[in-house]
Amino acid sequence: MRLRHIKGAEEEIAESPYVIQEPKSQRGRWHTLFENENPIHIEIGMGKGKFLMELAAKNPLVNYVGIERYASVLLKGLRKRQEAELPNVWFMRVDARELADIFDEGEVDRIYLNFSDPWPKDRHAKRRLTSDRFLAVYDRILKKSGVVEFKTDNKELFRFSLESIDACGWRTREKTFDLHHSAAAVGNIMTEYETRFAAEGKPICRLVAFRGE
Repeated sequence: MRLRHIKGAEEEIAESPYVIQEPKSQRGRWHTLFENENPIHIEIGMGKGKFLMELAAKNPLVNYVGIERYASVLLKGLRKRQEAELPNVWFMRVDARELADIFDEGEVDRIYLNFSDPWPKDRHAKRRLTSDRFLAVYDRILKKSGVVEFKTDNKELFRFSLESIDACGWRTREKTFDLHHSAAAVGNIMTEYETRFAAEGKPICRLVAFRGE
């Protein structure tokens, strides 16, 4: 589905006090930005920000960074942030492939991937956020105890992700093809997409991955 561009989105993002304009300058210094030593969680592809900001409100002792490439989508999240008192949330407009230049080794505690683009064509498999290319990036920026949480409505992408995680030497702590009818549904925070898909009766897949030893 083609995104409708919001006129002036780039300019508003560039002027926002909640967006890190030069994220690479923060590498190794994120706790200075947040002014505390709390854990850092990031969401790659945060969409309109519902999931991230609900998490931030529930967990004030965790620092959150929302990452979104598309200006018009990020802008909607920013406008929500302007109405909320959430000092533990910042945003970036970057490509996920750059994250190893933005976060130091072991600087991130948790990564959320929610309803990522499935890139269904085989020739685009490397663009999937659970491909070996991206898992290598996560391996660098996550703490040894860090995890990746992934949700999708796309069963083909979920199966690909399970295979990719296994091939890269990672392991799954949790996995389900029907999140909302599993024990993991307790405390689950839904994204905008998830809310819509759940209303349509679509099962949601979820996994939690960590690096095996």
